[in-house]
Amino acid sequence: MFSETIMAPSTDSNVKEDNSQVTYKKDINTKTSRILQNKRHANDIFDVTEYLQSEKDKEIIFATDACKRVFCQLLDRGDLYVGELPEEEGLMSGDRSAEEKYRIFMRHRYNNCVELLLENLGHEAFQVKEASLCALMKFVAAEGKHPLQNLDLIEHYSFPRELLQTLVEHLLSTKEDMSLLISRFQEFLEMDDVRYYVMSSVRDNIYRVMSRNKKAVIPVYQNNVFTLLSTINVPSHGSKIKKFLVKQAYRPEEWKVAKLKEHKRAFEQMWLLFLKYKLPSSMYKKILVILHESIMPQMSDPTLLIDFLSAAYDIGGAISLLALNGLFILIHKHNLDYPDFYKKLYSLLDPSIFHVKYRARFFHLVNIFLSSTHLPAYLVAAFVKRFARLSLTAPPTALLILLPFICNLIRRHPSCRVLIHRPSAAEEPCDDPYVMEEEDPAQCHALESSLWEINTLQKHYHPDVAKAAIKINEPLTEQEEDIGEVLELSTFELMERELKAERKTIPLEFDTATELLKSPREVLGVHFSLDKDDESYVDIVRGYAWAEYHADIYDRVAGELERGGGVDCECLGGGRIKHDSAAKKIHVYGYSMGFGKANHSVSTEKIKTHYPDYEVTWADEGY
Repeated sequence: MFSETIMAPSTDSNVKEDNSQVTYKKDINTKTSRILQNKRHANDIFDVTEYLQSEKDKEIIFATDACKRVFCQLLDRGDLYVGELPEEEGLMSGDRSAEEKYRIFMRHRYNNCVELLLENLGHEAFQVKEASLCALMKFVAAEGKHPLQNLDLIEHYSFPRELLQTLVEHLLSTKEDMSLLISRFQEFLEMDDVRYYVMSSVRDNIYRVMSRNKKAVIPVYQNNVFTLLSTINVPSHGSKIKKFLVKQAYRPEEWKVAKLKEHKRAFEQMWLLFLKYKLPSSMYKKILVILHESIMPQMSDPTLLIDFLSAAYDIGGAISLLALNGLFILIHKHNLDYPDFYKKLYSLLDPSIFHVKYRARFFHLVNIFLSSTHLPAYLVAAFVKRFARLSLTAPPTALLILLPFICNLIRRHPSCRVLIHRPSAAEEPCDDPYVMEEEDPAQCHALESSLWEINTLQKHYHPDVAKAAIKINEPLTEQEEDIGEVLELSTFELMERELKAERKTIPLEFDTATELLKSPREVLGVHFSLDKDDESYVDIVRGYAWAEYHADIYDRVAGELERGGGVDCECLGGGRIKHDSAAKKIHVYGYSMGFGKANHSVSTEKIKTHYPDYEVTWADEGY
């Protein structure tokens, strides 16, 4: 029989004894063993949990592991009180048995331990945060196997929702960036039941926090929410939902967590609620970059995103360009009727489109939007004329996209050939009836004008541009030009192409200059070369299967790195990574149309350090 004095806290804790001759590890291990071996030593739990508040990180981490062992074993034994927990104050005077009092006492200590671990999720040391997170998820699994609440007759399925909900609440801090810890939490989201209840908890948390703050923008909190949401992926088929943290004995196939439609519903509700509130401007870009690949395909009804996409489309600038992708999917795949779509698309055409990161994606989508041969002639002519007017101030890289694009539009819509073959335009100077400032393409008088701008570009200083502009004088073939190869063309690549082009050898009366920018003896070579011994920079390699363009990857990674401040990011080049996990082979090759070719030998060495058991190769060939 054990003594009932276990409810009195220990007064001889070794945690605060400066003259203790035993190390903290020995002290914790000894008391952990005593607690598990004999109920008479239950008071030792106070000393162990007190280490969770230590000022030394190592002590906290070791004590966290000890608490995890103690309470998981107590849960397995059934030594924690099950049901509505009585108050601890009146426990001594009650008529409960000693066994029941012990269970109530240890249940209170367990709750105290959970509170301390939740507090440590905000600790300054990441190792402490990680240890606390793993311990709490162990408790989630243990509580699922041995519930601490009596199940109702109707509810046959047990899952510690309250504990997981509290954990999610601490991950979604309103004051601290928790992105690193959330990335560690991603491992647990592979469990189908954890993912489902996390989605439900996030939805409830968003509603509670945003309502409390009167729907105002909370950048830190909303960034934490987005980081967590972007790690959640719903299985593509119901047959893949079979990995559970908590196994259910009663008809597991009827558990709502095992149903794909319930996961999609929770995923949809979570995202829709998050997108309902006003977001920081930088977050619109992050969401729109992954929207068409990671969010819309996993929703039951993607048309519910129309309010968010319309609001993003009306913001203007790069955000409007990115919103086009989502609207395109809704219009073409879900028969969405979007009023004044082409009018708004027309209003986006300004000089800034040539200088944004998403230029390639924008022209790709505009090309698709204007691909229908059923569009009215006045509308196509308006786009052609606006592109032509913008070409007068566009850089060469953009002109090599615009000129074949304009020719392709005229090929699709022969009625617009009048813009090329208008006799009055060549006879004598006259006023252009086209009104550039008009926002309505139906009122800009584009069909009454001509493409005199293209004629002007035929005298452009860049030979490639002049050559492309002259093509409009020739009879246009029925076969359209492929603009895909020039969508990501950069000034760097354009110059590299010129430097590498073969030229005829011409006899000269003088020696040509060589190594002007390469020789360290030359002034330009000294001031325009990188010092390879400079350690103020770090090379990183990133690749995502969802990314359609290299700019998408750069935008996401640069945003994450620069958010903390003090880091300036630059994309040194791109390529492609072929990952064969079955054969354990990785091959790096190709280049980026927008950023040029990366140094694949550097990328390969970086990859080898993370995949030591893989065969990692590289080559300069291919695209």
